[in-house]
Amino acid sequence: MKFLFRDKRISGLLAVVPANEASFLDEMRNFDFPAHRSLKLKEVMGYDKHRLVQGETCVSDLAVFGLQHLIDRRLLDRDDIDALILVTQSPDHLMPPTSSIIQGRLNLKQDMFCLDINQGCAGFVVGLIEAFLLLEQESIRKVVLINADVLSRRTSPKDRNSFPLIGDAASITVVERDAGGAVIHANLKMDGTRNEALMIPAGGMRMPSTADTAVLEDVGDNNLRAKDHLRMDGSAVFNFVQVEVPPMIDALLAAAGATGDAVDWFLFHQPNRFMLQKLADKMHVPHAKMPSNVVEKFGNSSGVTIPMAVALNLGQRLIAERFRVCFAGFGVGLTWGSMLLSLGAMSFCELIDYPNSSGLQTGG
Repeated sequence: MKFLFRDKRISGLLAVVPANEASFLDEMRNFDFPAHRSLKLKEVMGYDKHRLVQGETCVSDLAVFGLQHLIDRRLLDRDDIDALILVTQSPDHLMPPTSSIIQGRLNLKQDMFCLDINQGCAGFVVGLIEAFLLLEQESIRKVVLINADVLSRRTSPKDRNSFPLIGDAASITVVERDAGGAVIHANLKMDGTRNEALMIPAGGMRMPSTADTAVLEDVGDNNLRAKDHLRMDGSAVFNFVQVEVPPMIDALLAAAGATGDAVDWFLFHQPNRFMLQKLADKMHVPHAKMPSNVVEKFGNSSGVTIPMAVALNLGQRLIAERFRVCFAGFGVGLTWGSMLLSLGAMSFCELIDYPNSSGLQTGG
């Protein structure tokens, strides 16, 4: 599916990561593997550090903290927010929507649109598409897009295939109208027949969480996880990315009448360094134009890795400079989407820490 948008722009971006940092070297003792094999995995996949929430910290805590940070610094006026979109796979509750919880905790106006979207690795692109669509409405002039996940709370610490790469984070992206702005191209595909490649089997209505679903099981290769935990078919996901993503980007560029050489940055979802560098090689994109440094510093926070890549690699440059960038997300669903746009002249672009605290942040 193709999308085309006019007179829209990203005016600000904030990434929020837990201050609590864990090291792969320290966690190796949790895995029933020879040390040399774990160290080889660290080298190939790019594992090093990852940021994890503590205690009962939830998605709304990260989001409210980030939004309050912007409001306090007068980078965002609470009364200017006409729509709030939250993209997450780890909501605070099954009901009510977590976007409504965020709106309530910050005492935002009632005359606004709140929406939760259950998406993961492609969630930033999906969220931007929805934000741009909402801006077609006369009554909506500014949209706040929140991407956030705390999947470490649903990943087994004894599963070496998943836990070392998982990270928790949130991002806040402000999207608004821009008269005369450059055309934005996007595309999106979904294939639910491959839904089991990335899944948390228990916890929903199909298989409610019970004492039995919490029991750790040997799933092969000395990895232990429960049905309550994230399950990933690594080979299936790798093959999916290598097969489906390059033609998606080719189609995006063709629709825009552009070439890869005209793109300054390919800011893609970062599952791990190995997968992303193989993808860059297949697309004939220099590694320097497709950063793969998020996972080794912060972990894989699903769709949040794209805005984190923006903040980490471009940051303050986006205040004064402008770049042509290609976003791409791919994973759970299975879902894959991409977007080509001009990025820059932003009011803010930064990354901050969420403090190590169990206290809940509330807005005034």
